Amino acid sequence: MDNADSVNVRVFSLNCWGIRYLSKHCPQRYAMIGEMLSKEEHDIVLLQEVWSEKDYLCLKKKLACTHPHSHYFKSGVIGSGLAIFTKYRIHDTFVYRYSLNGYPYMAHHGDWFGGKAVGMAVLNVGGLTANVYVTHLHAEYCREKDSYLPHRVVQAWELQQFIRHTSAGADVVILGGDLNMHPQDLGNRLLRSYTGLQDSYLETAKFDGCEDGMTLIADNPFITEKELGPFDKGIRIDYILFKSSSKADIHCDSMSTTKGSVPDHPFPYSDHEALTAELRLESCSPAETGADRPLKTQDSTAGRLAELVDIVTEARTEVKVGLHCAERMRYTAARTAVMGLALLFLELAIAAVPWLALGAEQPFPRTSFYLLAVLCFAILLTTSLLYIFYTMELKSLQGAEDQMRLAVSSLQEKLRGFPLAQPHNPPRRPPEGQEPGAFHPEE
Repeated sequence: MDNADSVNVRVFSLNCWGIRYLSKHCPQRYAMIGEMLSKEEHDIVLLQEVWSEKDYLCLKKKLACTHPHSHYFKSGVIGSGLAIFTKYRIHDTFVYRYSLNGYPYMAHHGDWFGGKAVGMAVLNVGGLTANVYVTHLHAEYCREKDSYLPHRVVQAWELQQFIRHTSAGADVVILGGDLNMHPQDLGNRLLRSYTGLQDSYLETAKFDGCEDGMTLIADNPFITEKELGPFDKGIRIDYILFKSSSKADIHCDSMSTTKGSVPDHPFPYSDHEALTAELRLESCSPAETGADRPLKTQDSTAGRLAELVDIVTEARTEVKVGLHCAERMRYTAARTAVMGLALLFLELAIAAVPWLALGAEQPFPRTSFYLLAVLCFAILLTTSLLYIFYTMELKSLQGAEDQMRLAVSSLQEKLRGFPLAQPHNPPRRPPEGQEPGAFHPEE
């Protein structure tokens, strides 16, 4: 591809809310999504919450002509729910399942049973190597008392690590999905600051969609007031992010979202709004890179380093909170297991009385005795499984905290290499819609 040439890529992202037999109007909405995608000229389609592989196969059959290449990322008990459809040939794929993803006993939330992950597909777009990622992070069910925040922060940490380590040789990086994080949430700032990913909504030259780019809106009939919490109009938790490289520049010419209702249909495509970003990819030579792109000054680099130190330190603090909580829960599970074991031994001792004392009768009714024994065994088994689960959670949290500690140490060491750098005070969070500074740790 000549330097003067450019490639336009239309990227589509949607959380389909495709829980069979539970999501409202699921078959009809999949039919609507398939019909819409077959008519629209999207180059890359990134879908989340396609929980049934049968639904994926139906979409694959319907989009065979318009999007001949596709992949379904399998993970967890019921799958990752992630799928990609594209006009470009898929050369390689990989899926990474997050180490933490909620709790199995919170069955009504269901996140643990879905193997939340990040899927990667390597495409060739106009002679450029494009790493395309699709992901879905743990949901936020209560903003005031968010017990899943440490898990979501660890997921964001693992996501940025996965992207950085797998995209080293890529010319273009595109990430789409439901991050379940507001633009200025900790995990979002951590992801964008560490990877250098840019938000299409903030970078676009033209926008057509919901106010402030919101993707969960009150006007959607599938959304309840409880889901939005204190945000009456809606929230923005779905994103299309991108990153340029030394070989290619990316520009977002336009972006749009659906607005709740769908013309000629009684209900929308999903409880989330769909996103479409018009990206323009321009290749550039090393000579152009050095001549056209301004070099970072020491002060700006030091400032971004210091900002990143603050963000990682904040994330590490949140992980430590999760660590203390997991330790308390594991201690409670261990103590309850010991009590269950003691009661079980007591049951066995009572059962042995008739054998040790000839002629003695069972002191308890037989039925009550057996029911109590079953209860004791159930308590012992359940608490033992919980102890194992909390131990695994502790290991994952400790591993993430260790990685963050090493990252902070490395960043501080680099920061000391800038003698003119002034002590950095943690900045106030910028207003909604302002993008945090992106820094590439490799530089």
